[in-house]
Amino acid sequence: MPEEKKPEGTVAGSKALGLLVESWKKDNFGQTLDDWKWIFGYTKQYGRAVLIYTILGVLASSLSLISAVASKYTIDIITGYDSSRLLVVLAIMILSFVAGLGITSLVSYVSVRISLRVNNDIQAEVYSAVMGADWMSLSKYPNGDLINRLSSDISTVANNAISWLPDILVSLYTFFATFFVIWHYDRIMALIALASAPFLLLSSRTLLGKMRRHNQTMKEATSELMAFETESLYNIDTIKSMGLTKRYVSGLTGKQKIVWKASLDFNDFKIRTNVLLSLLGNAVRMAIFCYCLYLLWSGKIVYGTMTLFVSQGTRLSGIFNSLAGMLPTFLNGAVSAHRIRELRDLPPEPAATEQDVFAGEAEKGLTVCAEQMDYAYRSDQPVLEQVNFQAKPGEIVAFIGPSGEGKTSTIRLILGLVQPKQGRIYLKGASGKESDMNAETRQYFSYVPQGNTMISGTVADNLRMGREDATDKELEAALKTACAWEFVSRMPKGLYSNVGEKGRGLSEGQAQRIAIARAVLRDAPVLLMDEATSALDVATERQVLKNIMTCSPSKTCILTTHRPSVLTLCRRVYRVQERRVCELTKEESQRAAMDF
Repeated sequence: MPEEKKPEGTVAGSKALGLLVESWKKDNFGQTLDDWKWIFGYTKQYGRAVLIYTILGVLASSLSLISAVASKYTIDIITGYDSSRLLVVLAIMILSFVAGLGITSLVSYVSVRISLRVNNDIQAEVYSAVMGADWMSLSKYPNGDLINRLSSDISTVANNAISWLPDILVSLYTFFATFFVIWHYDRIMALIALASAPFLLLSSRTLLGKMRRHNQTMKEATSELMAFETESLYNIDTIKSMGLTKRYVSGLTGKQKIVWKASLDFNDFKIRTNVLLSLLGNAVRMAIFCYCLYLLWSGKIVYGTMTLFVSQGTRLSGIFNSLAGMLPTFLNGAVSAHRIRELRDLPPEPAATEQDVFAGEAEKGLTVCAEQMDYAYRSDQPVLEQVNFQAKPGEIVAFIGPSGEGKTSTIRLILGLVQPKQGRIYLKGASGKESDMNAETRQYFSYVPQGNTMISGTVADNLRMGREDATDKELEAALKTACAWEFVSRMPKGLYSNVGEKGRGLSEGQAQRIAIARAVLRDAPVLLMDEATSALDVATERQVLKNIMTCSPSKTCILTTHRPSVLTLCRRVYRVQERRVCELTKEESQRAAMDF
């Protein structure tokens, strides 16, 4: 017989259940589950440690329950003047309490260490994904948002990966163990202690949607604030010099108000929820107490049993409420996991199949070529169209043109940070072998970007970013090539003099020369310089370029510039303007130099 088709919108033959599932899906419950499946991947990876954590939690809960039952018998013994078992029961109560305390401390000790390890593993994985991500995809995220995700969100996920499932299991075990202990003595009391359960189950869907939205809003507002702070601190010199301090302080206040409102809204929601749960919990506790008084008055229980009912009945209700209280943690973990997964799933940069495409011939020099290349950051806004150019070994090639016309975009294409929409941009070896620009071809480039690229540390630290194993003599030689050794040698500790963040303590010209020396030290076949000599005087600029080409005759040197003094040294000059790249004749180059 053909299989009977289930009615649309049903689950397990139930239309009502189908509607319920659909309603959960509309609140992104499916997405939440997907995020938690990813978190549980780390839980599984550290399964042995999580199992130990869970077992310890169950032991601590069991000992607490044993101590409570022992307390009941202690009170019964004392009130009944039966002292024959008093010492034994007291010993059980004290030992279970002390053992429970020790296990609880051990749980905390173990969980923190596992959580830190998971935090480091996730952070390393996501950081690696970010560093290797496609440039265009990564550029959508402000630095402050990336930092927030790599710190706060990863910490949240790491804690949940280790503790959330064990906490649920331990709470469920405690709940059922406590329930059956009370059930053993009085079934009605056990049912009264569960009085809050139906309300919490019915309200869980509403809580899920609202809490997820509040969490998402909080995360986004905090990330925007951090992005604003990061960007403003990075550009603090520009802000001060342009008299924008008050504007940025005011901007920070505006961002803080957004975070403040999101925080208060979330807090108000939690207060209303907690008040409702507290009223419900107190009502259950009052019902338990009144029923205990009735049982005690009617002689059905003694004082010890009443004490057990009051303490464990309240505990049972509290455990159920705490299970419901894990919902915010569940949702917060899902939101953080989703934000981290967005980074982890960023598309990687395109890479060549071979890591060393030009093995054995790179030292002979490489040619940079572009053929019929088009590029646009957005499909409706072309930046470059039908671009053709080449730069050969032993040549200095310049790109000139107004700001914003595509010179820096050309550099990004050469470095393989972005890819052309049409046409090609590639490296060509002496043997004729070719490779399109990608992450792997970047090993053949030394790059000096615009702006100050110094890091805090010593001069040697900055230089060895170009080559870690360089000797002091090699550092000195690179500095001499970049016309920087004269001022570095006069610094208090020479190569090992400290440099502040962004080169504080150095002039712009000195910082540029150290950056050029770093690129020289890397000694790649192609040198890219993006306005890298803008802070140098004409004589020093020309001398630096002559030194570089003298020391490395087969090097291909490509630069963007606004300086006329450079053009007379160039083999070819390309003008970048109105989305086109045009090679200038010698006469046009001379006129361009005069027009600067």
